[in-house]
Amino acid sequence: MASTLVRQFLAQQEKNPRAADHCHKDDEICRMEGKNATCCNNKCMDLAYDKDNCGACKRKCAITEVCCGGECLNLSYDKRHCGSCNNKCMPGGYCIYGMCDYA
Repeated sequence: MASTLVRQFLAQQEKNPRAADHCHKDDEICRMEGKNATCCNNKCMDLAYDKDNCGACKRKCAITEVCCGGECLNLSYDKRHCGSCNNKCMPGGYCIYGMCDYA
């Protein structure tokens, strides 16, 4: 009986990874958890890379876009972020289909 109670107590202490952070509009709670995040809709969100909260709470990127540094970008044609965030093409080069200077 005692070991069952101990297991139940320990199980209650573990945080559910799917549970909301419940930051209650307080960004400091998100930072205390070691996250570089902002409190949006009672959850800690990384506004630099969250496509549903890109650069600001509730600012969604289009389905063809990705959030890079708080901007919604199309990685197929952006020569500053070609194929992935911060992947720059050579000066004078082009980004086509996510590849620099695709021929």
